[in-house]
Amino acid sequence: MTDAVAAIPEETAPVPLLEPREGIPPVVADAQALAATVAAFAAGTGPVAVDAERASGYRYGQRAYLIQLRRAGSGTALIDPIACPDLGELGEALADAEWVVHAATQDLPCLAEVGMKPRRLFDTELAGRIAGFPRVGLGPMTENVLGLTLAKEHSAVDWSTRPLPEPWLRYAALDVEVLVELRDALEQELDAQGKLGWAMEEFAAIANAPKPAPRVDPWRRTSQLHKVRRRRQLAVVRELWLARDRMAQDRDVSPGRVLSDAAIVNAALAVPLNLAALQAVQGFGPRVHRRQLEQWLAAVQRAREIPEAQLPPPSAPHEGPPPPRAWAEKDPVAAARLSGARAAVGELAEKHSLPPENLITPDLVRRVSWEPPANPTGENVGAALRTLGARQWQVDLVAPAVAAAFVKAATQPAEPPAAQPELPEG
Repeated sequence: MTDAVAAIPEETAPVPLLEPREGIPPVVADAQALAATVAAFAAGTGPVAVDAERASGYRYGQRAYLIQLRRAGSGTALIDPIACPDLGELGEALADAEWVVHAATQDLPCLAEVGMKPRRLFDTELAGRIAGFPRVGLGPMTENVLGLTLAKEHSAVDWSTRPLPEPWLRYAALDVEVLVELRDALEQELDAQGKLGWAMEEFAAIANAPKPAPRVDPWRRTSQLHKVRRRRQLAVVRELWLARDRMAQDRDVSPGRVLSDAAIVNAALAVPLNLAALQAVQGFGPRVHRRQLEQWLAAVQRAREIPEAQLPPPSAPHEGPPPPRAWAEKDPVAAARLSGARAAVGELAEKHSLPPENLITPDLVRRVSWEPPANPTGENVGAALRTLGARQWQVDLVAPAVAAAFVKAATQPAEPPAAQPELPEG
């Protein structure tokens, strides 16, 4: 890492950030206060720090329960999006500003729900990844880059609580207190490393990304689903998951508070025939109300009655190549291409001090390895990667190395590749 950011001596103790500079602002919770906030932030200058607090693990969905903003000349604002559900006017007032967000892909969906969407973005977490920082949470980044300590003891509280306690509001205001300063320091670091253009391409891609399509078979994300092998048992998982989701949505609580994933899997493995058998399944014990037990048993019974031909398949339908573990048997040459491409990406990532999944997403590596260009030159591999959605900086770095790996795989005898760890999904 260059000296641009790594200027905080290790022996210098970080300074705790305990109070917002202007104190804790009142929560904006009515039309008049919101209008004043819109005017204040429209009159501000420079980037605007943006953060959102959700009630993950407490409420259904990922809506925002508090939105924090800070901008030069405007100060800090704490907005209650439950009391002020339409923030489109505020979004328009900030349309020409660069938004500084930490881990933008987490917050942008809930901000879009209330009418706020950036046109320009700087993601301080992603900037940290690209710059090669080993720990990229807001607390570690603020400490390592600015020498300031942020308290994080309220990060997992129930932000749907009303009124919000003062310590929580202080925590929320401090989350945007130095976000623009962190952005400026990271911009210097990225520029010094020659990576600023890479980061800007990534930020633009996030800001312009379309709303993701609904997930196919979301019930397949149930924890420990790998224990369930039979299609009838998978149907039990699906019916219980769907029943739980309906209840959670009706009650506006996190699905895990209605029924645990472990209980769903246990019931699927047992396929109980009656209430007594269900109550004997771990997760459905004496504390579960009889009426709820009857609802869960009804879901199991629905799964039992599904015709064989309509049972869910063992694995989720998907587009693209098969799972990599099957490649050696299905297409040994493709398996060799993938092995070589992964190794090449790993070497490049290490050389440039950034995670492999940020250099190029593993899914793109798999897809181009499974269906490579007929003539795998660097130019042709680059064109294929661009078609799949890779950014230009990624193409410039990765395509020549991946093309060389493909050529090597084609000229060597086809052998099962050595087992390699799966790269995380990107």
